[in-house]
Amino acid sequence: MIFVDTNYFLRFLLNDISEQHKQVKDLFLSGSEGKINLVTSTIVIFEIYWVLSSYYEKEKIEIVKVLEKILKLTFIKLEERDLLLNSLKLFERANFDLEDCYNLYYAKHQKADSFKTFDIPLRFEFTNKLVYTSVAFKIKSRLPLKSKL
Repeated sequence: MIFVDTNYFLRFLLNDISEQHKQVKDLFLSGSEGKINLVTSTIVIFEIYWVLSSYYEKEKIEIVKVLEKILKLTFIKLEERDLLLNSLKLFERANFDLEDCYNLYYAKHQKADSFKTFDIPLRFEFTNKLVYTSVAFKIKSRLPLKSKL
């Protein structure tokens, strides 16, 4: 099992260091062909979000598309994939930070009865609108993620 860290995803996405981009592409290709097992974490997904929004100043819609593509790389094991996909869908349509969307869905997933926050719109979303669902999708190719943002 090989853990894939934030900078690997970023080198693949940005294609700003060609030698490193090729290493990541080869790793992902091997993973997509089942030759090796890859894993990453929820924290890595949030780091990618933070780097793209803060350092690279990408727009929300660009970030959503990139993160959605990463989350669809099912050859990379990610324990909270459905939770993150649900969070990303809420983030796309609502005026919340991704962290808030994640916390809302995490609370629902844990079957919390209430969501204690002083943020009224957040509390309202939890109480009145939020439904946790399992997100199913198919990969159309072995490596559906294009590099270079």
